Amino acid sequence: MKIQLNGYILVPDDRMDTVRAGLVDHIRLTHAEPGCISFDVTEDPEISGRFNVAEIFTDQSSFDAHQTRTKASVWAEITAGIPREYSITEVPD
Repeated sequence: MKIQLNGYILVPDDRMDTVRAGLVDHIRLTHAEPGCISFDVTEDPEISGRFNVAEIFTDQSSFDAHQTRTKASVWAEITAGIPREYSITEVPD
């Protein structure tokens, strides 16, 4: 089963520049991970500070590896304390 995550982060105005800058490497590194099928983080055109997140990994172990890498990354430091709202579901192959 594939693992799909959908949701968003809500970035405060005073952290937008830092998050935008860090997002480039975060996306690049995630796309390079084994098992990453898709990974998109885009600014919401209607809600200021909201970045919509959509990702799909081949299986639970590749998703777990992504989570582990992310928690120890510069991205985790940049986005520490920023509210997140995600749902994670299994998707048939």
